[in-house]
Amino acid sequence: MTGKGQLFGLVFLAYTLLFGGCGSLGESEKAKGPKINEIKTAPVEQKKADLLKQIDHKHENPEAHFQLGQLYQADGLWSEAEWHYSIALGFDPAHWNAQAAMVKVLLDSGNTAKGELYAEIYMNQVVGSAGGSLELGKALEQQGLEEYALACYQQALHLAPNSAKINRQIGFYYLSKGKKEQARDYLSRSFQVDRNQPEVAGELGRLGIAIEIPRKTEEETEKPDKIME
Repeated sequence: MTGKGQLFGLVFLAYTLLFGGCGSLGESEKAKGPKINEIKTAPVEQKKADLLKQIDHKHENPEAHFQLGQLYQADGLWSEAEWHYSIALGFDPAHWNAQAAMVKVLLDSGNTAKGELYAEIYMNQVVGSAGGSLELGKALEQQGLEEYALACYQQALHLAPNSAKINRQIGFYYLSKGKKEQARDYLSRSFQVDRNQPEVAGELGRLGIAIEIPRKTEEETEKPDKIME
């Protein structure tokens, strides 16, 4: 082969590898299926198919197992939902949403004793963490398990009584229940700790407490909420 022929062959080979490889990568990415955020907006059956595809591609995906469990739970398929929550927690023991959903599915399926036991276990796991107690409480509230959620919030508050974030969460919890007096107390405490909370100031105003919102300084903007872990 001449020098020109060899050069042409090398260029053609490089072109084939480059674009052929890109095509293969694209197909590989397609095989993974859409991301979780994209799946949430799809029709139910399509959601299931997409989540199963993700799990088939990567079984150790706790969020996909949790989301699939939610779909089964909505259909009243308790055992399937419980199984996927168990898998999610096996890969991520601190998956608050999966923990709360596990308690919910056990209670909904009539397995009250086990559901109450699991709730106690999960709450005990975060008994020394204000942040963990707060996040578990949010997950429980989202599942409609309000009694357990409030217990978690109080557990968090006991560990970090001066946390603006925890007091705000409890305040909004009571506000959602129409308990304005309790809501006013906790939101006021939250605002005393961190005055740069326009949404809290707005609610306090609607509750009859005049609030003046200070201008944020750079130091205040970057000041983190102190939650004991």
